Amino acid sequence: MAQIEYKDLLDAGVHFGHLTRKWDPRMAPYIFMEKNGIHIIDLNKTVAALEEASNAIKGIVRSGRKVMFVATKKQAQEIVSEEARRLKMPYVTDRWQGGMLTNFATIRKSLKKMQTLDKMLKDEETIKSIAKRERLTRTRDKEKLERVLGGIADLTRLPAALFVVDVKREHIAVAEAHRLGIPVFAMCDTNSNPEAVDFAIPANDDAYKSISLITLAIGKAIEEGLMERKQDKDDQRVQEEEEAKRAEDLAQAKAEGESQPEATSSPAAVAEDEQEA
Repeated sequence: MAQIEYKDLLDAGVHFGHLTRKWDPRMAPYIFMEKNGIHIIDLNKTVAALEEASNAIKGIVRSGRKVMFVATKKQAQEIVSEEARRLKMPYVTDRWQGGMLTNFATIRKSLKKMQTLDKMLKDEETIKSIAKRERLTRTRDKEKLERVLGGIADLTRLPAALFVVDVKREHIAVAEAHRLGIPVFAMCDTNSNPEAVDFAIPANDDAYKSISLITLAIGKAIEEGLMERKQDKDDQRVQEEEEAKRAEDLAQAKAEGESQPEATSSPAAVAEDEQEA
């Protein structure tokens, strides 16, 4: 993975924390200093935490599991949804619906309903057979479901990890993940509790540039994990093909050995037999 440098973080304003009166004392190890009533985040800690989180998340993706992106604050919605769509990962950027993880069976029913409505509204014969008012109602229902659940439409099982932009804002998602033992990777500002997540990345979670830089770094790690998984599958397929070819050659050689005709008598032996006759 391309290492993010100290200067990149500085240029993106990752070091700017909240007002000192709004801080969470548990963020003290990640704070470098106070300036003009604002806490400054230690970017050396950010670089180390980001590298650790990237390596861990890459391993999760390499094993074939999904990472869910969660970011409902306005300045994070666009960049997070774009990156998640690019990587074909589930995401939630409208609002976190309670029970999205802990009551996943019910969420799957809602997803099935959304797919049914979508199929119904695409069928011209069905559209013609229902009243205009009913059609509008079903269209609104579908749009509402798509807005809330559209990012997880292809999710068939619980994600293996969460990437969260704002721990305080997404506390319900973090609590649900914690309850289910799902690791959480999160951007933690100076007003957050880093102990609430498994991999805390100390960073400004309000500025668009800061959110973008950290999200893209995590996205790059996921992309590398996907590429490594593809390579592993290709290597495994080649190995299986080689083993199958070897087994086929062995079976063929064995079959040829069994079908060899018995050795014919030598000319001298034939002549001797004729004389005796």
